[in-house]
Amino acid sequence: MESQRNILLIGLLFVSLLLWQQWNADQAPQPAPQSAAQTTSAANHSSDVPQADSVGVPAQLPLDADFISVKTDTLDIKINPVGGDIVYAALLEHKREIDQEDPFVLLEQNNDFTYIAQSGLIGRNGIDSAANGRPHYAVSAESFTLADGQDSLTVPMTFVAENGVKYVKSFTFTRGQYDVSVDFEVNNTTASPLQMQMYGQIKQTIRPSESSMMMPTYRGAAYSTQNTRYEKYDFEDMAKSNLNQPTLGGWAAMLQHYFVSAWVPPANDANTIFSSVSAGGLANIGFRGAMYDIAPGANQKISSQFYVGPKDQEALSAISESLNLVVDYGFLWWLAIPIHWLLMFYQSLVVNWGMAIILITLTVRGFLYPLTKSQYTSMAKMRNLQPKLADLKERYGEDRQKMGQAMMELYKKEQVNPMGGCLPILFQMPIFIALYWVLLESYELRHAPFMLWIDDLSVQDPYYVLPLLMGASMWLMQKMQPMAPTMDPMQVKMMQWMPVIFTVFFLWFPSGLVLYWLVGNIVAIIQQKIIYAQLEKKGLK
Repeated sequence: MESQRNILLIGLLFVSLLLWQQWNADQAPQPAPQSAAQTTSAANHSSDVPQADSVGVPAQLPLDADFISVKTDTLDIKINPVGGDIVYAALLEHKREIDQEDPFVLLEQNNDFTYIAQSGLIGRNGIDSAANGRPHYAVSAESFTLADGQDSLTVPMTFVAENGVKYVKSFTFTRGQYDVSVDFEVNNTTASPLQMQMYGQIKQTIRPSESSMMMPTYRGAAYSTQNTRYEKYDFEDMAKSNLNQPTLGGWAAMLQHYFVSAWVPPANDANTIFSSVSAGGLANIGFRGAMYDIAPGANQKISSQFYVGPKDQEALSAISESLNLVVDYGFLWWLAIPIHWLLMFYQSLVVNWGMAIILITLTVRGFLYPLTKSQYTSMAKMRNLQPKLADLKERYGEDRQKMGQAMMELYKKEQVNPMGGCLPILFQMPIFIALYWVLLESYELRHAPFMLWIDDLSVQDPYYVLPLLMGASMWLMQKMQPMAPTMDPMQVKMMQWMPVIFTVFFLWFPSGLVLYWLVGNIVAIIQQKIIYAQLEKKGLK
């Protein structure tokens, strides 16, 4: 019974953690909702172009322009020639819904919602400003496609200012990748020096969180500086205070479940990470890059990287050594990282995420088997000591000091550790939480099938079969445990109801996590039978 109590305690602590996180999210002040008119107005009339020393300056952004279409093997992009902003991004390798062929759309702009990536040149001679608006670039074609056998695709856009200075804004796409190189080439044809800097920002309509207790996902901003490798900055934080963080390198991003968009300026440049919230309810986060002095007759290239895609840790690490931290495993990241690596390794062998989860479960249970055996042995010794403990209680009565001393002497004589039954929980709880976050944060499990009716391990079992089997396995484990004679009858009734309570909780858990718990219970039952057989031979059961 002590083993079952430990397992239930793990679950109770875990569910309590989820409840506490969700309570904090629910209690946090939510941004004021905006009307449809406000949203439409913000989407159509405010691009919030930052100045060289401030942010949040509105400028016109017409939406009736003909967009430029770019299609690669991974991305379907639309670029507004006014300003050269990315106003639409569909991820071709990821479905919108599991039963739909339409791709998942990450960036978009319509009357109800705005989520776009903007970039330009600001400063004393910048061409993007509140006073002069955005440049209207000329493009050689309305659509560009990455051809078969072509490794990369560059989309150049040209703007010639009134003073004759030529600006070429180029987007370079690479096969198999979600990062885009955004480059400005400035040809100073004047007799005067020019001064300007690049900016990049991500703008998104503020929406209430869709997080739930069983799926406590984050939607909001995050950034990195040379002193802070990863910091969330949610919409509430953005509404309270504007960021203005000077840094060497760094990045700025918008996060949601499984996906991320991020501006990553050059790592060796002096940049400033900034944020703002416009009156229409649009949140902006981005960077202002290094200031460039361009001599008369000189050419200058100014570059940055933009990522729009899944939270692929390998791809993100290739862009910036800290960008992979947007896959947020919480305080147990140090444990979750090797678990994720092992999960990926198993999947590469069995080519099935459900089977990979089962192999992870077997690995964890196998790793903990010596502790589990020690736990059962300690519990059996404690049960054998119950008559002697009862005698000590009769002998010393209410004298707790003498009773405690006598118990310690008895434990020492019989070589029994009264805490031995609790030791495995110290290892199981962090492993379970770390695995939970791995399963929750791994985009690879989105729409990943297992077998039969389980066609998406990242969501709940549609027929609740796995949670019911999990509850049944928990009930069987409880029945197999010897009942401690000293257990209070009320405590016994509570323990009997625990499988039912946990089954109800697990109805809404991702099926991948329920699969882990179910297989873990089955393995525990097998281990329990083996250990009990060994204990019987020693006369301990």
